[in-house]
Amino acid sequence: MHRRFVIRFFSILNQCPSVRLVSSSPQKLEQAIRAEVEAKNYVKIPDLFSVELSKSQNSNPFSFLSSFPQNLQVQIVDEMLQSFIPIRPRYKPQLAYSYLLSYTLQSSHPLPLALAVLQRTLRSGCLPIPQTQLLLSSAWLDRRCLSHSVANILLEMQSIGYHPDCGTCNYLLSSLCAVDQLVEAVNVLKGIGGAGCIPDSTSYGILIGAMCKVRRTADAQDLMKQMVVKYGLTPDHGTVVKVLAALRANKEIWKAVEIIEFLEIEGNSVGFESYELAIEGCLETREYVLAGKVAMGMTERGFIPYIKARQKIIDGLASIDEWKIACAVRQRFATLKS
Repeated sequence: MHRRFVIRFFSILNQCPSVRLVSSSPQKLEQAIRAEVEAKNYVKIPDLFSVELSKSQNSNPFSFLSSFPQNLQVQIVDEMLQSFIPIRPRYKPQLAYSYLLSYTLQSSHPLPLALAVLQRTLRSGCLPIPQTQLLLSSAWLDRRCLSHSVANILLEMQSIGYHPDCGTCNYLLSSLCAVDQLVEAVNVLKGIGGAGCIPDSTSYGILIGAMCKVRRTADAQDLMKQMVVKYGLTPDHGTVVKVLAALRANKEIWKAVEIIEFLEIEGNSVGFESYELAIEGCLETREYVLAGKVAMGMTERGFIPYIKARQKIIDGLASIDEWKIACAVRQRFATLKS
């Protein structure tokens, strides 16, 4: 019985070249993929990859596509992407997406085909490898050097049957920010609307975070006000914290308090951590009256500063003879049974 099972098992393996080639050489992998492409059996391609083989893969197994005319390459890649959509689990083609994206970005005509591959990758729930950001930003900047507008480059996706979306644009934004191309990232943010992609809170969060990282606080503030006023978007807690932390680091504590007031006036809630950052900044710059004002506003939202910060506020106000304010703040803390 055991012998018959073994014979049957190896018989099945021999009928399934994809299984045998999983642990094969990189050259044989490329040959196998090419055979499936020529037979239009694209759905079998994800089964040809293995994590072990990918780690030792120096060449791209899709490099044979370069021998085909550009229009045929586009057709093949499109058919491949469409065939991957019904595959379950959705992340199964992850390695195939990764190599395909790397190939298209390094080809002689990377855009808009690479954007289509990127879109399908993201929609499958897969994240591109980190090197993708460098390749994408390089391909994008090369195209922009030819004086093409942001909207026109993105709308080129329609010529191959795809439509730009916010997820693809956000990844482009993060790629440009990752290589310190902040000016171009701002241009992309301004231009994606022309391609039918309305920026969302993630779009602004990516760029605001990048501005805060290099302490370009004025730009970060302008972007935050723009997203709230122009688009009615709500910045998430992390984005607000980044802006306030950058302002605190720059000792621009009055502007930090202005941001909090602006968000509250516009109907956006401000979290405990944001208030605490503002209070700590006030105390560091000895703006004790301002610290008291922030603390009072904080308590109105149901928050109360940490005990050490509360004591520093009272002591600081007393040190500058602001007894009336100190008493009012202490009374507020007492009312909250602190």
